[in-house]
Amino acid sequence: MTLVFEAVSAYDEAFAGKVAHVVDHGGESQPFAVDQWSAAPDQADCALFINPCNQATIDIGCGPGRLVAELAARKVLAMGIDVSTEAVRQTRSRGALALRRDVFGALPGEGRWSYALLADGNLGIGGDPVRLLWRLSQLLAPGGVVIAEVADHGTGFVRDRRRLRVDGRLSSFFDWAVVGLDAIGAVAANAGMTVVSSQSIGGRHAATLTKVAA
Repeated sequence: MTLVFEAVSAYDEAFAGKVAHVVDHGGESQPFAVDQWSAAPDQADCALFINPCNQATIDIGCGPGRLVAELAARKVLAMGIDVSTEAVRQTRSRGALALRRDVFGALPGEGRWSYALLADGNLGIGGDPVRLLWRLSQLLAPGGVVIAEVADHGTGFVRDRRRLRVDGRLSSFFDWAVVGLDAIGAVAANAGMTVVSSQSIGGRHAATLTKVAA
């Protein structure tokens, strides 16, 4: 018998090491990549998200904190936020700053961040990337940028409702979205932003966005 429990609790259990999968609205599942997110940053992480950031950086949905910790080790002011208590705990255990916060709630340093990161598909948070990017534009300092991981060309813009399956238990549904390289320009424009560059390495893709001048 499967029992439904809150998605945030499912994230906590998954980050704590229980076997977890992401299940889409059609029932298809894929592993929840905790091992990857808990490991040291790889070449793609460094090239796409870490190396560009030399000033105040906020990592949205930081997970166990591999990016924030590496930035902190490089003496870059960085902070992660996540809705998972366990993710925040693990990020802090790496010696990095992290808060348990929802990106759509009040956050420290609003209007003063130089970089906002949406790695590991976190552009999908909330199922509405236009709303998410608009929110991040409020966090950025003048001239600040968002670096968002996106899917490959041909993916388009897909909205989804997902659940986590942890030890046979299904979480409640949460809204998610996937944006491809072919769709990020239109999504950004609808959020008052523009894509200034994109980069691909190791099968991963990231777009750099800035606010459109008023």
